[in-house]
Amino acid sequence: MSRFNGNIWSLIPAIAFLLLLSLPHKAECQTSILDSTYTFSAGTVKTGDALAIISRQTGYSFTYDSRLVDASRDREMTFTNLSLRSILKNILFSDSLQYSIIDKYIIISRADRFTLKQADSLRGPEIRYITGNIYDSETRDMLPFATVALKNRGRGTVSNKNGEFGLKINPGISPDTLSFSYLGYVRNEISLKSIKGNTISVPMLREYVSIPEIIIRNQIPQDIVNKARNMVTRNYGTTPAYMTGFYREGVIKKNQLQTYSEAILRIYKSAYSGTLYSDQIKVYKSRKIENTGLSDTLTVRLKAGLSSSLELDGAKNIFDFMSPETMPEYRYRMTDIVSFDNEEAYAIDFEQRDDVDLPLFKGTLYINTSDYGILDAEFELNKSFISKLKDSFVTGAVHGFNTWPVSVKYSISYRKQNNRYFLSHVRGDLVFTSDRKKIFFSTQFRVFFELAITETELENVSRFDRDELAPVHSIFSKTINSYDPLFWGNQDFLKPEDNLLKALKNINVKLQEFSK
Repeated sequence: MSRFNGNIWSLIPAIAFLLLLSLPHKAECQTSILDSTYTFSAGTVKTGDALAIISRQTGYSFTYDSRLVDASRDREMTFTNLSLRSILKNILFSDSLQYSIIDKYIIISRADRFTLKQADSLRGPEIRYITGNIYDSETRDMLPFATVALKNRGRGTVSNKNGEFGLKINPGISPDTLSFSYLGYVRNEISLKSIKGNTISVPMLREYVSIPEIIIRNQIPQDIVNKARNMVTRNYGTTPAYMTGFYREGVIKKNQLQTYSEAILRIYKSAYSGTLYSDQIKVYKSRKIENTGLSDTLTVRLKAGLSSSLELDGAKNIFDFMSPETMPEYRYRMTDIVSFDNEEAYAIDFEQRDDVDLPLFKGTLYINTSDYGILDAEFELNKSFISKLKDSFVTGAVHGFNTWPVSVKYSISYRKQNNRYFLSHVRGDLVFTSDRKKIFFSTQFRVFFELAITETELENVSRFDRDELAPVHSIFSKTINSYDPLFWGNQDFLKPEDNLLKALKNINVKLQEFSK
């Protein structure tokens, strides 16, 4: 019981985000900081010093690419009752820059500028966008979160919950093959040259591994889990990597989409051992829907969703059910050996022991039988004890309301490329219930977040500059008119599921975006 009474994050290291509950307000109707007027009399100063002076007076920090702003240039910092937007225009001396507000950050970027490295190599009408669905060849059931990859490159994506996928291909690359993988199924490979048109259906054949039951019975699952943990360094590497990923998060209230955000991320993934460096995130492009109004009694905000996706990398931040300190509080059972990508994996079920009254996890862990690499983990918090974690999930609770978690589920998968494993997909689905005290009726919120890695690079990897890093509590803010599926340009993204796409089309609101 001491572990529960102590630091809750030592209990569940894989949960790093909080929900922020708040009543709707008129903040978005207030004057933008950029339109507020200021007076400065600092005389001639360097551009960097001028921005620092503005930060001290306004409370807003600046984020920008050093290639856009010459911090060493002399600028006149004398203004009287002038809008901050005009002051910045005078200081930065450029009409090609734009400013976006994210929390307490002012983002300086080039207007209509798209800076992902792939923009030069993946652009124009030559881009081929291949879409399709992945399904069980016998039952015709769609397969969610299946792995889609270019066989000879560190690029790929996953299917959505409806089994749909989309991947953008540059025909200038050498011939390649699309590889489709799913736990328990035979890998399916399709040559790009053989695909006629841009839409395909991909059947997957279930593969039953003929393993005598006695072999499964005689395996000690704890030993397999320990080997997987001890093999992390060898399987996941001692060098950092760059990752490009598509991130999205949303809040659904009473089956109505309340908020929805999407982003293209650039991730510095630090080595899995031998380093004190943490992972880093840059946001290249993003947008957000707000579907709340003054009539909403209660709204929910997901806080720190970006960093949470990286915290859930259980190979780096060892899962609670794989930690040597907490494994004695679980019981394990090997239930199957399944095929995956022309190899096999142990399927190990785990749940907390009957004599443990802590809110721990239950789920299934898939571990490669040959190299003990962690392929996939699907788990949820024990519902019998989940109410004990109320204060760990909910912050800023509204007076007069009770809010508690009902269901907390996660799935994490990894992709093997050239004998090294990389984070591939992270998904969280959480359900919360809130009611007004002394009133019978309650409101249910479903919160989800998802990160799909679409490209991995190992060459010339270095850490990002501090001023490039994304605020981890970002709320995106540049308005556009409608949901535009072409918004992402040449970048890969996850197709919205049927219910989500319908909600997006039915909402008469504006999307918000910023592009660096």
